[in-house]
Amino acid sequence: EILIVFSTANAFHRQIERAQGAKLLKQAAQERKVKIRILTPVDTMVERSTWKLMEGLQTQRERQQQREIDIRYIEPHLQTKVTLLLIDKRYSLTVELRDDTKEVSYDAIGLATYSNSKSTVLSYVSIFESLWRQTELYEKLKIHDKMQRDFINIAAHELRTPIQPILGLSEILQSRVNDEDQLKLVYVISRNAKRLQSLTEDILDIARIESQTLKLNKESFNLKEIILNCINDLYLNRYINTENKDSVKIVYEPRDIIVRADKGRISQVISNILNNAIKFTTKGIISIASEKRDAYAEVIIKDTGVGIQPDFLPRLFSMFASRSFSGTGLGLFIAKSIIEVHGGQIRAQNNPDGIGATFSFSIPFSQ
Repeated sequence: EILIVFSTANAFHRQIERAQGAKLLKQAAQERKVKIRILTPVDTMVERSTWKLMEGLQTQRERQQQREIDIRYIEPHLQTKVTLLLIDKRYSLTVELRDDTKEVSYDAIGLATYSNSKSTVLSYVSIFESLWRQTELYEKLKIHDKMQRDFINIAAHELRTPIQPILGLSEILQSRVNDEDQLKLVYVISRNAKRLQSLTEDILDIARIESQTLKLNKESFNLKEIILNCINDLYLNRYINTENKDSVKIVYEPRDIIVRADKGRISQVISNILNNAIKFTTKGIISIASEKRDAYAEVIIKDTGVGIQPDFLPRLFSMFASRSFSGTGLGLFIAKSIIEVHGGQIRAQNNPDGIGATFSFSIPFSQ
């Protein structure tokens, strides 16, 4: 049995390709039935060399059964500073890496240590087996993670299909129903369909954020218009048949600020923060302000609600962090991700007077 851990992808190239290590390993595997396991960092050339190393060996099924040569790729955080060679769990050779840019092994290596001490060799074998198991677990996690993301994407997209006709037909019913009790029932259908639509979009946004595929469609627009639209939407949608319709007042002094950003995404951030403010403010005022600070436009939303619990504040913008049973804990996480993709910052703090909290975010603006 031969066990090898390469310190870098270049170390793999130097030994397997330039020093004809591939030829020696294939001979050992084919002629003497030696089992070979290799751990190495990966790049494009390593992948190509791996295929070459496998050429001429047995069929894939036979290779899986007998494991003539098995190669696994080490993740960056598992890389070592030495190349390690173990033979039959009886001999070890550790080779220190001195200069990874060199073409020849003699110039690249530093101290090399050979040992036939049983305890020393078995210690290195233990290290190898630990790294081997970690790479196996990491591969399984990556497969599981991909399956999970694919399922979330499919489920979210499939949910979109029935939601649209429910929303469309409920709007038609609202315009045709005259009976007040029936109209209330239609409002309940419409409101819950919108909640389901919002949750579906949140799930898709989480998937985009996790896979780093959240794209921005930037354009120049007036921040004032977005804020006013968000306020109007709240009065049209949130305040229909709600208990705090007259007990919560939204105050905003419009100010023209031109920004270059994704209009829909910034609107989403403002709506998320306002919805949170209303959720935790049963009575009082929610004030909105916008101002210019250096090269940034800042939006400040202050409420007179219950405030943020001190122990909850550090994880406020984390995924699934929620203070209410009705919330998913996705809104503020998505808002934070959107603002950071824009190159801005989002913050939250309790008000100095102990009443309510203040949320603010800043994004670069254009003159």
